[in-house]
Amino acid sequence: QVHLVESGGGLVQPGGSLRLSCSASGFTLDYSPIGWFRQAPGKEREGVSCISSSDGSTYYVDSVKDRFTISKDNAKNTVYLQMNSLKPEDTAVYYCAAALGTVVTCSPKWYDIWGQGTQVNVFS
Repeated sequence: QVHLVESGGGLVQPGGSLRLSCSASGFTLDYSPIGWFRQAPGKEREGVSCISSSDGSTYYVDSVKDRFTISKDNAKNTVYLQMNSLKPEDTAVYYCAAALGTVVTCSPKWYDIWGQGTQVNVFS
């Protein structure tokens, strides 16, 4: 079976940091575009950061640029999202997802395999 499992969420004060992990089983992340997405209450799920499987190029939504970093450890079959300088507006459930086909944009509609999500709460 194919699974993605996120971990690393939690409660943090503004300005703090968290590192989210996304571990895959049943398939190899090497060949899959991977994305991190988030969904806050009452809002649509949005693409936070995505990484290409072909050349490792990355995308970040404007609101997290220079604060979040996506990375991949193929040996561990794990993708990370390092989140620094966290703000209350970053509060959401964070999901990782893998695509089985071509990805055009960092949008949930291109991604096929989803984890269960991990909650991130940023407040003082």
